[in-house]
Amino acid sequence: MRLPLSSLLCLSVPVAFLLLSPTFAQGTDPEEEAAVKAVLVAMWDAVENRDAGRYASYIHPEYSGFGENDVYLAEGKDLEVSSMGRYLKRASGVHTEMHQPKVTIKGRVAWITYYWTDEGESGGERFTSRGKSTRIFVKEGERWLCIHGHFTAVP
Repeated sequence: MRLPLSSLLCLSVPVAFLLLSPTFAQGTDPEEEAAVKAVLVAMWDAVENRDAGRYASYIHPEYSGFGENDVYLAEGKDLEVSSMGRYLKRASGVHTEMHQPKVTIKGRVAWITYYWTDEGESGGERFTSRGKSTRIFVKEGERWLCIHGHFTAVP
């Protein structure tokens, strides 16, 4: 069966529009990739400096997350910030490193997958951990805000 040329043109225009739109375009802007990574590093820097207020400035109001040991989804910025505040009261000397980050950006949504290693002291005891994570960011105005985090510790 042969399609008439007019049918092919009608189909090709919407497909071309989708493929050329920023949401579906191949490749990611290196500056935006760096901006997403920088927000995550700034979040970790806030933790290292025990600054819950600065940490909160990077969290979206509709934040949700699965922590390393969470059974249930934690929902809301207030819950995330209060949980981090409790952690910062008992932890010190925390330092986190990111390994093999991969940033993907689709319009005003970005996600980063990476492995992490960290160390510090909690409750008077040294700790180290490592794991893998996905963080999702949304761009609000000119700022990337973290709207979801999923963390899995690995042995």
